[in-house]
Amino acid sequence: MEVPRSMMRFKGFSSTRIKLYPLEHLPRRSFSDLKENFSCNDEVLPVLIVGAGPVGLVLSILLTKLGVKCAVLEKSKTFSQHPQAHFINNRSMEVFRKLNGLAKEIQKLQPPVDSWRKYIYCTSLSGYILGSVDQMQPQDFEQVVSPVSVAHFSQYKLTRLLLKQLENLEFHISNGDGIEELNHRLLRERMVLMGHECVSIKASDHCLTVGASFIKEGKKTERNILCKILVGADGAGSIVRKLMGIGMQGERELQKFLSIHFLSQDLGQYLLHERPGMIFFIFNKDAMGVLVAHDLSQGEFVLQMPFYPPQQNLRDFNSKACEELISKIVGWELGDLNVIDIKPWVMHAEVAEKFVACDNRVILAGDAAHRFPPVGGFGMNTGVQDAHNVAWKIASVLQDISPHSILQTYEMERKPIAIFNARLSVQNFKGSMAVPTALGINPAAANSVHRIINSGMGSILPSGVQRAILAGIFAAGRAQISKSLLNDNNPLGSLRLAKVRRIFDEGKSLRLQFPAEDLGFRYLEGALVPGNYKASHASEAPNGSKRDYVPSAEPGLRLPHMNVRMLPKLSSEEVFSTLDLVSGDKVEFLLIIAPKNESYNLAQAALKVVDGFGVSLKICVMWPPGSVKEIDANKTALMSSKDCIHVEEIRRASPSPSPSPSWWDICQMTDRGAILVRPDEHIAWRTKSEVSDPTSEMENVFSLVLMGKKTCL
Repeated sequence: MEVPRSMMRFKGFSSTRIKLYPLEHLPRRSFSDLKENFSCNDEVLPVLIVGAGPVGLVLSILLTKLGVKCAVLEKSKTFSQHPQAHFINNRSMEVFRKLNGLAKEIQKLQPPVDSWRKYIYCTSLSGYILGSVDQMQPQDFEQVVSPVSVAHFSQYKLTRLLLKQLENLEFHISNGDGIEELNHRLLRERMVLMGHECVSIKASDHCLTVGASFIKEGKKTERNILCKILVGADGAGSIVRKLMGIGMQGERELQKFLSIHFLSQDLGQYLLHERPGMIFFIFNKDAMGVLVAHDLSQGEFVLQMPFYPPQQNLRDFNSKACEELISKIVGWELGDLNVIDIKPWVMHAEVAEKFVACDNRVILAGDAAHRFPPVGGFGMNTGVQDAHNVAWKIASVLQDISPHSILQTYEMERKPIAIFNARLSVQNFKGSMAVPTALGINPAAANSVHRIINSGMGSILPSGVQRAILAGIFAAGRAQISKSLLNDNNPLGSLRLAKVRRIFDEGKSLRLQFPAEDLGFRYLEGALVPGNYKASHASEAPNGSKRDYVPSAEPGLRLPHMNVRMLPKLSSEEVFSTLDLVSGDKVEFLLIIAPKNESYNLAQAALKVVDGFGVSLKICVMWPPGSVKEIDANKTALMSSKDCIHVEEIRRASPSPSPSPSWWDICQMTDRGAILVRPDEHIAWRTKSEVSDPTSEMENVFSLVLMGKKTCL
């Protein structure tokens, strides 16, 4: 679906179905009705989320689906139209599959894959192509290891779809006008309050009091909101993080950039037909930069340029100057060029010292907890997975299934993943320097000179001299990629071009996909029963090489995907993923077993044990192919249980003489075992063999997972 350019230029969202509602216009109940229906406890909102970016919105949807009342504060009055993040990895798309078909809608609306699957390195968008890398492989579309593929979809478009989901859940987006009618402490659930900035957090035994600042009739006004749990999903400059005094650790200011958002249908159509791609790395004597093609059919782009303040400032990059830069990287002047936005930003690789604070009542998620270089697309994706991890834990606390201490396992599980992804992103960013280095450009030279100028003796030089020194460094670097030097007839140029080709041939250029890290990250401790298993990729230091995802049912890993169908087969032959066996609508665990008497005994014991914990459990009996007659003849009591379903494996056709792997082969175990899966689709516990005392084992397992303590066997 093509979005009109007029809509893309608009800074708000009034052109979508979501509208900003003053509170007095909310439907159905008056304030007096609300007041009568709220008890003292009702005045305390269960969960307040600060930040209405993708992470905050995803968390609000997940919590609402789990039956948890929540609301969102957002300091901006409108939603950003800057494209920002655009790559959605496999694991995030799996999460989106559970949000009322969101993944399917993204796939329908995203640009065709053939228009964005390549990274292209060139001297200009119409000039010589130094090389290209196809970031998609055939297996990416075969859905062998996941029921869904990756996507290329701009963040502001994702935000629109998330708002649409919230609207369907009866959320209201309000600009705050008229909200003072309500009790000063009362914030209605299922609301997104725009233009409200968190300015204070105070804790008492009963609840948290969050101070929110907003502008009313031109005057700054504050109100207090009571909540039980506060989630800071308010971005890299998180106010929640700062108010809690939580520091960041890692590498700061790796590079400063200028982000130029522009539209050009002419350029989009040219690239779509002549050299389609997602990211273009441009190197010529007049300009260098990285162009992200967010949507070629719509002609929407973002140009990323290195930025060196204070020698350079935003006044140097007005619309006219940006148009000239764009012409240099394109290779000709665009007649329909429209510069939308120009924003500076700083690349960091940092992780918060703590993800959970204030007696487990304040939680950080997304960029508030970690900020990475954007190469590899780990930023937003890691944040979405933060929300997926913590949502069921918040629900289990508020529904009296678990104590507050289970929220500490969120930090235990997610912080190591964030640290790993930060290191991987830095490594990937530094790896992106391989091509310019081979071309004779020293990417570190300008940064080193810039640091020298801004410190020590360099800082006392007149500003004009400082600018001249920096400009000289830029000119010297760009001279290395002039046409007279960079060609096969020039010995030095020929040598450099050969080095560049070798980088592409050996697969050492910048990568988009990280299969092992995307689907294979593992929680080593937390709300699970750890085992003595081989270390996963997530626990190893990144080494720069591509690693394939290898399915396994080790505790802490995400449940492997396999297509199955429901038994007994009636009229429906619907095929679905093992991931779909996990409910997204309640805090429910899943126990997968084979059709064996010993496993039935374990399942019966588990069903009795969970009653004492107040949590739901679904039993799934995994049958091999062709089991219809066998299941019809089976008379076990478990067969008729409302908590039990039966599914049949659908094995993939194998080109080799050997049979395709069974479900238990994929899980790297035998059918004598069992797998317990958490509500976030990660494995809480498994056994490879028969359990001698099923009741004691299950009591121990659920105590560890839900209560954070171990009982005696």
